[in-house]
Amino acid sequence: MIEFLSALDQIVSITHLTYLITGVLVGVVVGIIPGLGGIAGMSLLLPFLYGMEPSVGLGMLMGLVAVIPTGDTFTSVLMGIPGSSSSQATVMDGFPLAKKGQAARALSAAFLSSMIGGVVGAIVLSVFILVARPVVLAFSSAELFMLTLLGLSVVAALSGGNIYKGLAACGFGLLVGTIGGAPATGEFRFTLDIDYLYDGIPLVVVGLGIFALPEIISLLVKNSAIASSPNKLGHGLKQGFKDVFSNLPLVGKSSIFGSLIGAIPGLGGSVVDWMTYSFAINSSKDSSQFGKGDIRGVIAPESANNACASGSMIPTILFGVPGSGAAAVFLGGMLLLGIQPGVSMITTHLDLTYTIIWSLALANILGAIFCICFTRPISLLTYIKFSILTPIILTLILFAAYQATRSLGDFILLGVVATLGVMMKGANWPRPAFLIGFVLSSGAENYFFQSIQFYGYSWFLRPGVMTIAALIVVGFVLPPILKKRKQKNDATAESPLHEAQQGSDVKTVSWTDWGIIAILGVCATYALVNVWDTSMLTKAFPIIAIAIVMFSVAMLVSQYVKEKHIGIPSDLSMNLVYIAGFFVIAYGYYLFGFISTTFVFSLLFLKFLAKASYLKSATIAIGLVLFLVTIGRVMNVDFPEGFFDPYLLSAIKTFI
Repeated sequence: MIEFLSALDQIVSITHLTYLITGVLVGVVVGIIPGLGGIAGMSLLLPFLYGMEPSVGLGMLMGLVAVIPTGDTFTSVLMGIPGSSSSQATVMDGFPLAKKGQAARALSAAFLSSMIGGVVGAIVLSVFILVARPVVLAFSSAELFMLTLLGLSVVAALSGGNIYKGLAACGFGLLVGTIGGAPATGEFRFTLDIDYLYDGIPLVVVGLGIFALPEIISLLVKNSAIASSPNKLGHGLKQGFKDVFSNLPLVGKSSIFGSLIGAIPGLGGSVVDWMTYSFAINSSKDSSQFGKGDIRGVIAPESANNACASGSMIPTILFGVPGSGAAAVFLGGMLLLGIQPGVSMITTHLDLTYTIIWSLALANILGAIFCICFTRPISLLTYIKFSILTPIILTLILFAAYQATRSLGDFILLGVVATLGVMMKGANWPRPAFLIGFVLSSGAENYFFQSIQFYGYSWFLRPGVMTIAALIVVGFVLPPILKKRKQKNDATAESPLHEAQQGSDVKTVSWTDWGIIAILGVCATYALVNVWDTSMLTKAFPIIAIAIVMFSVAMLVSQYVKEKHIGIPSDLSMNLVYIAGFFVIAYGYYLFGFISTTFVFSLLFLKFLAKASYLKSATIAIGLVLFLVTIGRVMNVDFPEGFFDPYLLSAIKTFI
């Protein structure tokens, strides 16, 4: 009770509310930009957490986590473009309603149901933590290590497409996370004798590189506005509220279901909206209007995806196993704030746990109110040509990346990871699986080392460990068996539908797939050679990651060789041109200075690529310079000066 009151007192403080609202505002804007989502937005916020009080930093993060599923509703309803994977089902009825002139009705219903879903999710989270407390306290490091592997296996198995792609991405994330010093011995691994790598790879750089830059490049290649043509909001704002209250049972069921699905690592928002959408159809007496503009097709998925964000916090807080990519970045934020998830969150840090829960609830309420009150001006953001926003977003990303170690190596590594991200996106490899593997790597290795230290090499004979290991095996073995059985049953049914499905089930492979496989194979081989002569505790965990990668790569190659796959083109030439341009800009930071290069790049990009006027281009470029100078002073950041920055800063000081 004391912890509950302490958390309540914390969330109503002016400081906490200020940072919470900041997170909410950022979340709404990030949610509007298709593809960016919570991972990129949270990665942008991570640098600002350094030195923050934990409860305040958590408030800002939770504000963003809670509201992104609300903000991405704008594009889903107004343009029929999913703002993220968790808003795909909303398009089915939200966009038809907008075309009927009822966009305001769809948006108000979505925002109110999102708010209720988020609050219900927070309540489910608080109840689950109380119920699960005895179980968590009974877990040792050995069980926690196996839980980490279970989470990774579920993420790999449920990543969609090819299970071996998911497994390879998880294993490679684990391997990349071991770069630097071994926690057990202090020996260094995979550094290539580069000073920058001795401290490991920063999460901020990985999160921005694997998600944010590839999405920005993808939108630049399209070179269009988020919305191609205006779609009026129309009428029905109050009717949307009435629709929600007349369908409260559907809202409640979808919210609880979303919370439970969010707690399963690897599922999350990518499927919960479709599952609840299907539930809404099957539970309806009249489903004839679904897909044509039925408001229930908006209410059900929007209730579930906000509750799902709360549900994903359950494994993250209790076991340190993130339930989604955004939860993985949130986990990294917790570690930056000096908070270790797990047993401590329900013992010594129970007040922080309640702070997280009620920050989630409050953020959902504030986000819904904000979106409802400012629906019209916010919707106008979707009609801005994305190339106009690019210099602003890119500057924020580069600033955030530079805060990782304040080294030029941050920019180089960002470009390298972004290249991998572009390839994975182009070949449909699961990037969240890679990110989750990377985030879990450090904690998993510590649990592994502690298991050996406390129990010797017999730790895997513990009952809890063997039970979780059995679940991992079942998770990998059962789905293929069920799939083969289903195919066998379908083969016995000779029907035109079955023949059509067989004709549409075409397996494909691209040169990008082979390129990624080659990269993983080379990296795994180098890693094995690098750690082979080190001590057992130094190489034990990396070898597990290497084995996962090599096994997955071997199975993928075997599939591509034995089974018939149609080669498809994966034209990433323009994407790679933008990546090359990024490296040129990074070199400009070193040669000319961060602020000078930002000004020149923004001015030229806006004028010649975005086709903006000289006045608009110059205004935005000058605004970015003033932003960097101001935040550099506030946060005491020394940007790379190069040749021109000292003169530019000297000139600015004469006017400011």
